[in-house]
Amino acid sequence: MNLEDHVGDILRKARAMTGVTAEAAAQAAGLNPEALAALESSGQSPHPPNYPALAALLKLHAAKLAALANGWLPAPVDLGRWRELRQITTTRKGNTVHCYLAWDEVTREAAAFDTGFEADSIFKLIDAEGLDLRHLFITHSHHDHIEGLPAIRERYPTIRIHTDTKGAPPQHRNRRNDCIQIGSLRVTNRETTGHAEDGVTYLIGNWPDDAPHVAIVGDAIFAGSMGGAKEHGDLAKSNVREQILSLPPDTLLCPGHGPLTTVAEEQAHNPFF
Repeated sequence: MNLEDHVGDILRKARAMTGVTAEAAAQAAGLNPEALAALESSGQSPHPPNYPALAALLKLHAAKLAALANGWLPAPVDLGRWRELRQITTTRKGNTVHCYLAWDEVTREAAAFDTGFEADSIFKLIDAEGLDLRHLFITHSHHDHIEGLPAIRERYPTIRIHTDTKGAPPQHRNRRNDCIQIGSLRVTNRETTGHAEDGVTYLIGNWPDDAPHVAIVGDAIFAGSMGGAKEHGDLAKSNVREQILSLPPDTLLCPGHGPLTTVAEEQAHNPFF
């Protein structure tokens, strides 16, 4: 699976988060403005940019940025270690988004994490595995992550919804000390606002065979990048550092877009950190 963001996307996001103009970034890169625009659009440049100077200007890590520009990808993840975890992908108009389903292997109690563009794929997996969907955890309320919500509520009218979205009924709002049981699995939450004002990461633990914890991160962080946060860049990066990258290195990160990754991979390779 390709990365969600190429090097040009990262530069564009970093410029927005730092308030650096295209002219200043082009000068640092040793490019004219047209070449910088092409780089941000395609990830390609006819002339090698000065990545160290760009990174210094945009508060990025120079070596990690250059490695990503040269084709870095996270090591493939074998989900077989987490037998009762599935990534479900839906696509609309070229935009691909992931949601996730986790369950207890004995009780068959299940939880969905976001919905993607539609719920049919979730329902097919539930029916195939004979699952009892009890909970829906929302990482943030951007449309591509919740468009299947009405269908899920129609099929499961008593489902418990967990969200940080303002205006949600009190019984659905996350509390910072929540520990939700899905059979033997335990789900806790961590605030990761910045990309979205209601951003939250869910941490799933107590897997069979001592598999590492799983963090469902929404758009807070991607493999090699992070969700755009034009107005709240420092807050977004601070929350990722404190709430996600502080987790054990082998923690599996399940983002809303792009490939699976781990805390160790992002500590070593994500140019935003």
